[in-house]
Amino acid sequence: MTTDTSTQVDAVAAIDEVIGDPGACNQCGRTLAGSPSDDFCSENCQRAWRSANRVVVAGHEVLDRVRDFIARFNIFPSEHCAPMLALWYAHTHAADHFYVTPRLILSSVEPGSGKTRVLEVAQFLVKAPEMTFSATTAALFRMVNDGPITILFDEVDTIFGSKNGGNNEDLRGLLNAGYKRGATVARCVGDAKAMKVQRFPVFAPAALAGIAGNMPDTITTRAITVHMKRRRDDEEVDEFWEEEVEAEAAPLREALAAWVESVTDKISRGRPTMPPGVRDRSAEIWRPLIAIADAAGGHWPDTARAACLHFVEVANTDRNGGGTRVRLLADLREVFRAAQADELPTAAIVDALCAMEEAPWADLDGKPLDSRRLARELKPYGVTSKNVRQPGDKVVKGYHVAGGLADAWSRYLPKAATSATAATAQVRGVADTEGVADSNATAVRPPPPS
Repeated sequence: MTTDTSTQVDAVAAIDEVIGDPGACNQCGRTLAGSPSDDFCSENCQRAWRSANRVVVAGHEVLDRVRDFIARFNIFPSEHCAPMLALWYAHTHAADHFYVTPRLILSSVEPGSGKTRVLEVAQFLVKAPEMTFSATTAALFRMVNDGPITILFDEVDTIFGSKNGGNNEDLRGLLNAGYKRGATVARCVGDAKAMKVQRFPVFAPAALAGIAGNMPDTITTRAITVHMKRRRDDEEVDEFWEEEVEAEAAPLREALAAWVESVTDKISRGRPTMPPGVRDRSAEIWRPLIAIADAAGGHWPDTARAACLHFVEVANTDRNGGGTRVRLLADLREVFRAAQADELPTAAIVDALCAMEEAPWADLDGKPLDSRRLARELKPYGVTSKNVRQPGDKVVKGYHVAGGLADAWSRYLPKAATSATAATAQVRGVADTEGVADSNATAVRPPPPS
């Protein structure tokens, strides 16, 4: 039996007339038959077309929008917080173009201070967000390996708290090593008969939220830290309806990603000028954010540098009061300043420290500071006791400013920080030894002029 070809053609034409011509893809011109889209044959074509045809908003404008969006849902402790977050979110879209990715820490003394809300907003603005509360270290290794992702880790204090800190060295290592591009962590994988070493890339942006005091120093020194506070009754923020926030944030994230992509070559090669006094690890942390601000233009270069100085100052103050040894150095400086002396007996120093109000020295693990504990805490700084001559030619053990204290103060007490026992967190110079004692003097001198 034969079939009339013209009859077949007529049948196909009739079907096309009923169902309509599927049309052609706007990107590649192929037929749209079978595609759920009316404009593109595949998601790849859709992305390619949008990338080629999107309008890139000026950098300073898109960063302004991101900053204002962030500020709608939180009351921050400083005017520098929202701009810093906008720059940090922007850097996640170009993290692979930087040598480091600074950690972001959201800390608070008490729950209910807005840390989680910052992460909830961030997930709609950063690149490839991975919001997690209790992901295992093995799972994080594999997610980062399959990345790119931006880790948004809430309630991290439960991971690094005193009860659990010793069991999470792998996670600590991942977060520490993942701060620098190219870092890997080697692990054995497979069963006993086919064990092999696999190197997991761990470079990824990470924001960590938790109660203050439980974050390892090795992470905090690689981070920009925001000390969140509870809102007062008279402080208002916008209601957070997640589906509405997600819809509003989508075009904003697209605009941010598009602009960052348009300047990646510029920011990756940039060598931004850092604010005065910002160097070493602090400069390393802030270099990506300031490079982005410089590329954005407008007020952002100045805004970023002001934020940098603010958060470096916060970090210096944290280090001044955060560790027992560093706090001891700061309080020792106050003891010598008050005594206007260049050398003091150990007994006098211990008595003065234990008498300080709001200081921990009168009750360290259930007992007061003594000469042995003082010596043990100062030894890592190269400070040891020496002979101190007393009236009547009596010689006792004590400490000299010139015997290591002056050097330790200049090295470990930031130039912009308070004494550890000050009631406020405002800053003033403490690293210099002027007004404490002249290292070459042998007699008590009058107080310096104010």
